[in-house]
Amino acid sequence: MSRPDTPMTTGREERAAGRGGLEARLLVRRGDFALDLELTAAPGEVVALLGPNGAGKSTALRALAGLVPLADGYIRVDGRDLHRLPPERRGIGMVFQDYLLFPHLSALENVAFGLRCQGVRKRETRRIAAEWLERVGLAEYASARPRALSGGQAQRVALARALAVRPRLLLLDEPLSALDAHTRLEIRSGLRRRLAGFDGAAVLVTHDPLDAMVLADRLVVLEGGRPVQRGRPADVARQPRTEYVARLVGLNLYRGQADGRTVRVEGEGGARMELDTVDHVLGEVFLAFEPTAVALYRSRPEGSPRNVWRARVAAVERHGDRVRVRLQGPPLSAAADVTPAAVAELELTPGARVWAALKATETRVYPA
Repeated sequence: MSRPDTPMTTGREERAAGRGGLEARLLVRRGDFALDLELTAAPGEVVALLGPNGAGKSTALRALAGLVPLADGYIRVDGRDLHRLPPERRGIGMVFQDYLLFPHLSALENVAFGLRCQGVRKRETRRIAAEWLERVGLAEYASARPRALSGGQAQRVALARALAVRPRLLLLDEPLSALDAHTRLEIRSGLRRRLAGFDGAAVLVTHDPLDAMVLADRLVVLEGGRPVQRGRPADVARQPRTEYVARLVGLNLYRGQADGRTVRVEGEGGARMELDTVDHVLGEVFLAFEPTAVALYRSRPEGSPRNVWRARVAAVERHGDRVRVRLQGPPLSAAADVTPAAVAELELTPGARVWAALKATETRVYPA
């Protein structure tokens, strides 16, 4: 996505440029696992933590909330030190993965709960809670118990409860994971609008790259308790730096040595392959390309293009309106997206041998 020389700023970006927000260094040790993460989020900014299972995403969120102790480090929100305060005194709003609404309380009473814990008078808590239910479009469900709510409605009640206490830091732990695909689409859009109107810092944990791309201003990718990549969603998607991130955004990724417009990559079983590119780069690089850039043939394509290799079909799976074919080397393993008609025509079944071809113009090369 290209940017003009003088970019326009949104209201959220203007708020994010101000002072305050979250500044944290999280050092957590749990058995053999260690989390070491520096994390910032400006006022009005949403930062998403992404990573495979066990990477430390939820541990980071729980440490911020005070539910997991720090071995070392600090947590500051708007300049206020929080890491030695108990959870209830941190002034943090949190939306849990399963929402954790109190089953014996109505939607209104659930939203009012945090305010009551802060000592706000009962009449005032009910007024504020009613206002928040109206904001999230659930005013008519004020007396409903959680069991009478749909997944999307429960998520909105949980969000209203978190925001009603006017937190300066909002934590969201997989807030859309409990929803079905249709409801998720609708609630994601609504959640984005409400986060855009939130003037505090927000940290989101998700496994879903689409949730992260839509909801977050900035991504922090964790692997093994350490950050491996940071940046705006478009930048991370354009230039992934680990295999996990490449899979997340649907790219083939290789590390290699560039010599001008040729990149030598390490393939399967120690095999090496040279790939032609259009980028003139020297030294250690990443080379990436879309699965749609890989063309498959039953016999070697004519013209002997340079980026051609023999591969075995390892798996064939539906991928949206196309079919993703997993190719196994040597010399190179890759994912290729083809049409269902191509699957039939080329007889692409596991174990089949095919030729793969990649145009140099379809590659991206950037420093490692």
